[in-house]
Amino acid sequence: MIVTEALKVVIVGGVAGGMSAATRLRRLDEHAHIVVFERGPEVSYANCGLPYFVGGVIADRESLLLQTPESLHRRFRLDVRVRHEVVRIDTAGREIEVIDLQTGERTTETYDRLILAAGARPRRDEPTGGVLVRSLRTVEDAVVIDAALSRPGVPVVVVGGGYTGLEAVENLVAREAAVTLVQRGRQLLSPLDAEMAEPVLDAVRARGVDVRLGVEVAAVGDGLVELDDGTSVAAELIVDASGVVPEARLAADAGIALGETGGIRVDASCRTSDPYVFAVGDGAEKAELIGADPALITMAGLANRHGRMVADIIAGRSESARGALGTGIVEVFGLVVAKTGWSEKQLRAAGRDVRVVHVHPGSHAGYYPGAETLSIKLLADPASDRILGAQITGRDGVDKRIDVIATAMHAGLPAAELAHLELAYAPQFGSAKDAVNIVGYVAENSRNGTTPSLQWHELAEAVRQGAALVDVRSSAEFAAGGIPGAINIPLDELRDRLHELPPGPLVVHCQVGQRGHVATRLLLQHGFEVRNLDGGYRTWQDGAKAESRWV
Repeated sequence: MIVTEALKVVIVGGVAGGMSAATRLRRLDEHAHIVVFERGPEVSYANCGLPYFVGGVIADRESLLLQTPESLHRRFRLDVRVRHEVVRIDTAGREIEVIDLQTGERTTETYDRLILAAGARPRRDEPTGGVLVRSLRTVEDAVVIDAALSRPGVPVVVVGGGYTGLEAVENLVAREAAVTLVQRGRQLLSPLDAEMAEPVLDAVRARGVDVRLGVEVAAVGDGLVELDDGTSVAAELIVDASGVVPEARLAADAGIALGETGGIRVDASCRTSDPYVFAVGDGAEKAELIGADPALITMAGLANRHGRMVADIIAGRSESARGALGTGIVEVFGLVVAKTGWSEKQLRAAGRDVRVVHVHPGSHAGYYPGAETLSIKLLADPASDRILGAQITGRDGVDKRIDVIATAMHAGLPAAELAHLELAYAPQFGSAKDAVNIVGYVAENSRNGTTPSLQWHELAEAVRQGAALVDVRSSAEFAAGGIPGAINIPLDELRDRLHELPPGPLVVHCQVGQRGHVATRLLLQHGFEVRNLDGGYRTWQDGAKAESRWV
């Protein structure tokens, strides 16, 4: 038997990317010498579960710890050293300098291959003042926040209205804290489009959270947070969920190239500008499936997959990263919100043409108890029908619908093909025409001209240019609230009242779009110039409400 010298692989950082690389490499190469350095006290923990430990959903801190250095050594013979910080990389000599944070001792370690998985750090430095400030990224953060919630009514300011910020808000409310949410943007969940994010704001405010939009923290005093609009709020604790930036200083200092995003630049193999150094996780750029430019996408699933892929490459296998979609989901006070791919505002900002579809189908068969309404927005390329993104809000079945659409995007299915997917059906799970099928039907009708449509934010301009708005809902629905200036002719009366329609172009709408589709088809065949308001009154209402806040 020929015995070759064992490969030495050093990994900087644990958790998702680093530990996936380490354990996968051991499964592929029993003889490799694998060393992991982690500057924190835990090397493998469930960081996505941290907010739920704060809220008491996860009662036992130990359940967040997936592996320890000891368990990793027993099973995988990994040399894992926690509380050790790598402070310098010498790419020419292929060695690193490490500080033992407990003793202060400095040592060097050589490597044959180096994997950087140091992740990201909070966007801001912690403000000084008389208020406890923590992010929610480590087990220690969660333990400190938990201890600070010593009584009901503790005033807490959460900075940032993204995924982590909303999860923090929900769990702080569960602990009976008095929560103020500060968001520098004009909406919560900035990756979403305005009309899709509006229900999130409603859900959060309905639970008594003081939401401040379009402001930032200006200063922190003794028990007080001052905002840049001149107002201030009481606080004994600040949870900083304002976002992260790549932890790339170590790489940059070693002469390893960074990308325009500030993340470590990598190729399709996650190899950096140095052929012996790889980078995975939140600190590295990702190749997007939709856009041509590299992006920062901080998702645990991607970190895991890329760590595994790098281990395969180091073990001699041929692999490359697939384009990333940034698929994500969050639940806040029972409302579930998910997205994949790009948003409409992102596409338009990039100068890309887009065809938009809104639908509001049921989560399962309407005759079966418990059906909830889903709001789905699909974005497609007008020429190729390629799916560019999707957003969904609802209370049941959001997860499986966004996963189906993300899978279709990965497989390259056009939007209209969603109509033909054969999905599992029983009345408690879906409908014979699933919500995803309905999106496909509407996308197909929009693409081939069967039902011309326009978007909620295009309506005002259409009316200014002379279009008349026709509301085909029932008289009772119209009386309960409608779009200003609309003429009400219920759909079932439309054929007999065509003579009441004004000359010129028409825009018709109903509550969610389906009756508007029927009316559009009827009127087209009677010679009218007509378009359906996509997503109906419900979509218009959410969009107009979000827009009016900043007029």
